[in-house]
Amino acid sequence: MTDRNSEGGRGASRREFVGRAAGGACLLAVLPVRVLAAPPRAEESDETAVQLGYRHDTKSVDKKKYPRHAATQECVNCAMWQGTPADAWAGCAMFGRKQIAAKGWCQAWAPKPA
Repeated sequence: MTDRNSEGGRGASRREFVGRAAGGACLLAVLPVRVLAAPPRAEESDETAVQLGYRHDTKSVDKKKYPRHAATQECVNCAMWQGTPADAWAGCAMFGRKQIAAKGWCQAWAPKPA
């Protein structure tokens, strides 16, 4: 058998090239998943959520503590909702990069402009 390096070749075989190319393709396939991962969801125990009285479900809002709350007020029909009506979770102007539940509610709720 001859030594590839002695013949002036680069020392890399076709098998090594295919192996490295396959490894690189796998790496490129995984990167977008991490980059495009959904932002974290707001928890009711988060500092901002506590300050705003946020609840994941508008039905669980304390009516005595928040007398201005109405059952029809949901994050999905709030002016600060940053998603589509079909989204179960989306961004909110009050919660920064965290997502909130469409069926949720907080004190900052304001009706969408007509």
